[in-house]
Amino acid sequence: MPKSKTEKVTISLCPPVDLSGEEGWIPFDAPSLVGESLRFVSGEPDGNRFRARYYRDSEQHLHARIWFGPETEGPPGHAHGGSVAAVMDEALGLAAWAAGYPIVVGNLNVSFRNMLPLQKVVTVESRVISAEGRKVMVHGRIFSGETIYAEAECLCITIPAK
Repeated sequence: MPKSKTEKVTISLCPPVDLSGEEGWIPFDAPSLVGESLRFVSGEPDGNRFRARYYRDSEQHLHARIWFGPETEGPPGHAHGGSVAAVMDEALGLAAWAAGYPIVVGNLNVSFRNMLPLQKVVTVESRVISAEGRKVMVHGRIFSGETIYAEAECLCITIPAK
């Protein structure tokens, strides 16, 4: 805590983490699709909140490696449910954009399955499951190995082209 208004707090960053994808995953450049400023979760690649790297596979499904840092803490030693929901919002929304649907999220339903330990790299999978008119449904999950931390479904609404 600063002792005066002019003294700054020094924040130490956590060490680098490995966000490498699996064989067959192709790096996905989210900023070129939605803009640099539109990424709440992945916008600070070296921070203490989230670190994320997105990929696509041969079926054009979106995958990500996400690290939940100490600034995502909710219950002691575990990620806050809001941070998990934020990851789902970004990853499922990006899956729709990556599939060619410029959208906003209309409804996001997250089912929390297990508490997610802090400073853990997890995998996110998301994909469009249907599109009808302006409605696009996307499903996703956050997991590591056999452990599923959260599953989500998202109703997205396409936005008019500018």
